[in-house]
Amino acid sequence: MTHESLMQQLQSRVLLALDHFAIADQQGGAAGLVRHVQTYSRGAGALEYLVQSPDGVRLAGQLPTVGDRRGWVPLTATDQDGTKPVLAYAKQLPDGVVVAVADDVRRVYRADDAVLRAVALSIAITILIGGAGGIWLSRVFLRRVDAMSRTAEAIIVGDLGQRIPLRGSGDDLDRLAETLNRMLDRIEKLLTSVREASNNIAHDLRTPLSRLRQHLDEARGQVGAGASHERALDRAKAEVEAVLGTFAALLRIAEVEAGAQRAAFCRVDLSAAVETVAEAFAPSAEEEGRRITSDISPGVAVHGDKELLTQMLVNLVENALRHTPSGTEVRLSLTRLGRRQAVLAVQDNGPGIPDAEREQVLRRFYRLDHSRTTPGSGLGLSLVAAVAELHGAVLRLEDMRPGLRASVTLALVGDARASAPEAVRIAG
Repeated sequence: MTHESLMQQLQSRVLLALDHFAIADQQGGAAGLVRHVQTYSRGAGALEYLVQSPDGVRLAGQLPTVGDRRGWVPLTATDQDGTKPVLAYAKQLPDGVVVAVADDVRRVYRADDAVLRAVALSIAITILIGGAGGIWLSRVFLRRVDAMSRTAEAIIVGDLGQRIPLRGSGDDLDRLAETLNRMLDRIEKLLTSVREASNNIAHDLRTPLSRLRQHLDEARGQVGAGASHERALDRAKAEVEAVLGTFAALLRIAEVEAGAQRAAFCRVDLSAAVETVAEAFAPSAEEEGRRITSDISPGVAVHGDKELLTQMLVNLVENALRHTPSGTEVRLSLTRLGRRQAVLAVQDNGPGIPDAEREQVLRRFYRLDHSRTTPGSGLGLSLVAAVAELHGAVLRLEDMRPGLRASVTLALVGDARASAPEAVRIAG
């Protein structure tokens, strides 16, 4: 647009000068034209002129002859600085004389260059400012998204008191954070009430059951009780102890899921813990016709709760021994997986778990049909899953055809990766 405007101005100036030529021709003929050129071709920024005879001979002016060309003609003129491009308009007058007026187009080219440089500079500045502003806005936005993500990860691992920080700006993200915080407050209240109700029920029932067990002991010790009465009392006492064990397991799972033990995490020599469990179960396994073997890598240490990790391994071993036939081999292994992880596994060559029920066995009180005649409450693997989640570990149940392999992948001490615990995985 700037180029077209300047060219229109240049052409208007040339055509206006041609009108003056026509007046000079009317007043003085060819001689008047020569005088007109001599008068107006002086000074800086003056137009360039040409007076050409009908036979093509230059009569006046500095422009090269135009021959038989008429109208707008691009030419190259000369001055003290050398050659220059000009745009001329050639016109033949009634007496046959040809006149041409030209203007220097370098001014238009210089304006074009100036506009292009200004536009290029403006674009560069716009890109820099826009890019810097975009980076700043994205960082601000991502920081707030990261804060939301960290809060969600903390809540996932059991810290229900965490809330998304607010900036107080009242923008969309702040309003979203306020809504999410209100939702988290409501969820925390509901979970707390459910947990308190469950704990209260468990505690309230444990007391009368404990008194009932005490009364059974007293009744059994009374003189004159027959053998049948003693057996009945023993069975009643065993049932009461099973119920008490169930309540104890429920309370234990609730404590683990609440994540309270995470504050007491420390360095745990997992190799020593696995060796202790293997040695403790070996005699009883042999008495029942089963065999326990172990393959333990030395010096494997993790960050966690030693008591809970040991309980997790004990539950896996008891599960393998309780639900397998005589002659089964139960293998405990602890191996390093790269430089950052270790895999704790308990494997047997028993009947295993059907694919369709492999996820169900981690639910509380769920038991396989063929296991309902064996002692237990269906809470062992639930506690294993809860402990694994508390430690950010991955629990896998794999079909070994025959047998089952329960493995737990834990992070070694020194692994600085901070990530939310992965969901419990059930592998086929």
